[in-house]
Amino acid sequence: MENPNHKGNAAELAIAAEAANLGLSVLKPLTEHERYDLVLGIGERLLRVQCKWASMRGDVVKVNLGSSYHSPTRGYVRTTYGVEEVDAIAAYCHVLRKCYLLPIDRFAGKNAIHLRIAPARNNQRASLNWATAYEFPGAVAQLEERRHGMAEVRGSSPLSSTTDEDATRGVGMDRFYARLAHYVRRAEAGGEVVVTRWGRPVARLVPADLNPTVPAADA
Repeated sequence: MENPNHKGNAAELAIAAEAANLGLSVLKPLTEHERYDLVLGIGERLLRVQCKWASMRGDVVKVNLGSSYHSPTRGYVRTTYGVEEVDAIAAYCHVLRKCYLLPIDRFAGKNAIHLRIAPARNNQRASLNWATAYEFPGAVAQLEERRHGMAEVRGSSPLSSTTDEDATRGVGMDRFYARLAHYVRRAEAGGEVVVTRWGRPVARLVPADLNPTVPAADA
């Protein structure tokens, strides 16, 4: 697939499908020429998301963000994305069949983002961005975790609209995976979460008993 427009369309559709599979709301702007392609509903927040096609270079997933154009008055103008324009960058790597979600406050102003899927050959460890840290399900959970922390500071209401009673009756696997941090906090606070698959309970998350009672040995 060489046509840039085809790549962009394929990436946007793959990202929208991944988000929908996680139970997120997926909205499309009606007007053109916005800096974002989609709006994703994560918890109670709407995120402006720019979608990108990611390429593979050895053990690195590369996401190009910068672009340039020629202005008659300013010459060549280079542009990238800022926090005032989008809330996140979503990238689709066709080779790996994976989607990544990158918060813009981590990568604002950069011309490209490199995500490693294997250690560097020179054993470099500092300043590396690991692809697994930004894969869609985990990245969504991280965004919810960060937002929950901000809500606690502001004294806002809890992240999820799901009640304790709903969680006790059952939470689908996709929703549980996407909101893992939220449900772990619920169990930590003494609640219980029943995980279902195709409507059938398959697992139960409860508070950990860190000091279990050990039966006394028979004399």
